Amino acid sequence: MKPTASFYYITLSLWVCLLFAANLLAGAVDIPATEVIRILCGEAPAKAGWGFIVWESRVPQAVTALLCGASLSVCGLLLQTVFSNPLADASILGISSGASLGVALVLLAGGGSMAGGALAWSGFLSVIAGAFIGSVMVMGLILFLSTLIRNSVMLLIIGIMIGYVTSSAISLLNFFATAEGVHSFVIWGLGNFSGISLRQLPLFTAVIVIGLAAAVLLIKPLNALLLGPRYAENLGINLQRTRHLLLLTTGWLTAVTTAFCGPIAFIGLAVPHIARLLTGTSNHNTLLPVTLLAGSATALMCNLICLLPGEWGVIPLNAVTPLLGAPVILYVIIRQRKLHYFN
Repeated sequence: MKPTASFYYITLSLWVCLLFAANLLAGAVDIPATEVIRILCGEAPAKAGWGFIVWESRVPQAVTALLCGASLSVCGLLLQTVFSNPLADASILGISSGASLGVALVLLAGGGSMAGGALAWSGFLSVIAGAFIGSVMVMGLILFLSTLIRNSVMLLIIGIMIGYVTSSAISLLNFFATAEGVHSFVIWGLGNFSGISLRQLPLFTAVIVIGLAAAVLLIKPLNALLLGPRYAENLGINLQRTRHLLLLTTGWLTAVTTAFCGPIAFIGLAVPHIARLLTGTSNHNTLLPVTLLAGSATALMCNLICLLPGEWGVIPLNAVTPLLGAPVILYVIIRQRKLHYFN
């Protein structure tokens, strides 16, 4: 007997809760579980520094991983549907590359600072601003081109070309940059969930939740697109407007996550396939919530693996995500499972 959708919702929700708790308990500093619970309940810890570690490091990092995993996975699902391509994800449109170019301009050409008129940023704030501006500019270009080009395949190719152009510009900036600037850019490119403070967390959460809510509202047109463009139009779906909304939603989520956490690989590409393997359906009423929960669980698991070395350091995030994501893609390709992705 095939499990119902509720089974997957409950099971994945439990996994998310367990992994979230594990992320709060794990870290470079060994804090007893009872002390972590006391700190979260508002009680005074046995050591003063423990409270700061839990509230200023572990809680924001766990929440960030949960939200980023959900948003990147949903972006991958939306793009795989709109382009009818099982290998599409948020990076394929060049939005992540645009963010990388913005950061490269800040770290490699700007010396770690950014100025515009009377405003000036430096440090981490300048990196966030550069990444967000770069990704938004590419997103705007893609949206503009989508009004001129109705063919989704051609738009996909344009996104790939934009990625190549930005990669070329980044290579030139690396060539002329200082060793310190190159080192800073490489560290940012490794990705991490620890760049958001407790003070920044409410704004980050609100922005991500708005993007995810917009994705949920697109479930009906997404299901219509599975039937083909002609059937979707017969059902009253405005294809041009739907494509713009899909691109805007994925661009928004990708821009925010990349700006704060760096370019995170494979989660957006692999998790939708995991959701399809679990549910065996392409109906987004079931697939999108399962993808969202599976993405959160995957990101929390990756973050937990990064923390395992403890006092010996933290593994780079993009060194872990391919280890979990690549086998999923290879499994789908080799087995050639008929999962009815887009029909």
